Amino acid sequence: MAFGKRKDGDDVDNVVTIEDDVTDVTDVKDVDDVNDVDELDELDGPFDIDDFDDPSTAALARLDLGSVLIPMPEAGQVQVELTEVGVPSAVWVVTPNGRFTVAAYAAPKTAGLWREVAAELADSLRKDVDKVSIEDGPWGREVVGIAKAEPGQPPGVVRFIGVDGYRWMIRCVANGLQDKITALVAEARNALADTVVRRGETPLPVRTPLQVELPEPMAAQLRAAAEQAAQQPQQAQQPDQQPPAPEPVARRSEQGTAMQQLRTITGG
Repeated sequence: MAFGKRKDGDDVDNVVTIEDDVTDVTDVKDVDDVNDVDELDELDGPFDIDDFDDPSTAALARLDLGSVLIPMPEAGQVQVELTEVGVPSAVWVVTPNGRFTVAAYAAPKTAGLWREVAAELADSLRKDVDKVSIEDGPWGREVVGIAKAEPGQPPGVVRFIGVDGYRWMIRCVANGLQDKITALVAEARNALADTVVRRGETPLPVRTPLQVELPEPMAAQLRAAAEQAAQQPQQAQQPDQQPPAPEPVARRSEQGTAMQQLRTITGG
């Protein structure tokens, strides 16, 4: 588990990467082009929890985050962004190709919210990145932003994918380097096509983010990380104290440090 601070934007959030297996993985299909949508034509998702005769089966092979249940791609890890008071603000799926997040929002019963949000996202992105385009995807419009390349690196790319549902809207954000964005978008689309939304019956204003709830094992890891971070200043004041024994589990290097971080633009 890596514990650190966000480097993008003015708000500083805690970031925790959870490296343990959190759910079974699903196969990720290779695609030759980021806009090759034929592989997804036969898929009906994202799904509503009410589509299941037994809602408990929706959690099988999916990461249950309360308002959304997401299938994990192969080699995927979970990165949780926390507010300063320790409340999850975003859950990212990190893969060797980059990272993506899936979030749900309250919406009208009729479709159309994503079209409005996509236009607003495009306008906002034009203030921050060099190139912005709107492309057709499996579910309709997708907004793509390409940032200026850092020396020796491909440009950073962010792609927003939206889906209108019954009283909910999903927004998926894929964020990575241009040379890996095709594979990353394929992973994000495959996950989105099998995502389940748990909207709930509570009336909410349109565009209200649906609450993220972490599984208890993941929440326990976050609490442990917070306790460890709180103890570090105390340990620094006690130089004679023996350092803790290293954990036997091998650690991967922190994901995202080699990847240009693009600021996530919310839909309102």
